[in-house]
Amino acid sequence: MPHSRANAWRVAQKPYPQDQPAYSVAEAARYLTLPASTLRSWILGRFWILKRRSCSRLPALSFWNLGEAHVLRSLRTEHGVALKAVREAVDYAERIEKIDRLLLNKELRTHAGKLFLDKYGQLIDLPASGQLAMRMLFEEHLKRVEWDESKFPVRLYPFASGGTPAIRTIAIDPSIAFGRPVVARAGVSTGAIAGRIDANEPMQEVADDYDLTVEEVEQAVLYERAA
Repeated sequence: MPHSRANAWRVAQKPYPQDQPAYSVAEAARYLTLPASTLRSWILGRFWILKRRSCSRLPALSFWNLGEAHVLRSLRTEHGVALKAVREAVDYAERIEKIDRLLLNKELRTHAGKLFLDKYGQLIDLPASGQLAMRMLFEEHLKRVEWDESKFPVRLYPFASGGTPAIRTIAIDPSIAFGRPVVARAGVSTGAIAGRIDANEPMQEVADDYDLTVEEVEQAVLYERAA
């Protein structure tokens, strides 16, 4: 059995916490700083969740679904994400590279990702400048995902409004705080930090209590306000 197929088989046979329903559509959209209507349209487009099972109502999303939505987030152009083209590009790259659940796979950072983006750009007729911009945004999103040895995501660093793209202060990890956003270095809930600031507690005091820097507190508040 090819390595990638073996990975997919193990995922299907063993319950992984990363693949368990954990987030409402509204929560997931907030954590990814996406409009809820956008995420809902992706789900109703029957792409990554409903492709695997039929459902008459919107299902709860798993951490891996968040990872897939994070990748889709990078494909937005002035025309939005063309789901039909995404499906076709994913099917094409999966077939060529013999990979299952491509949008979760670490191989997105290698040849498989290039195949996918090239095909998607062709299908939506993006000019060369548009393809370059999309590729750069795609790579920035992939830098904010951590994979385990089986090449599936285990941690996501969502974008925080006003933060430097290279800095990964906020994390979503299904093994910490029930998968809710935290300050990565200390595992402290961003919601708890924002709540204390909203209660007019001094920023330095909040930082000292959680052994954080003031900058980390600021990033947590910025993330919560943007989400």
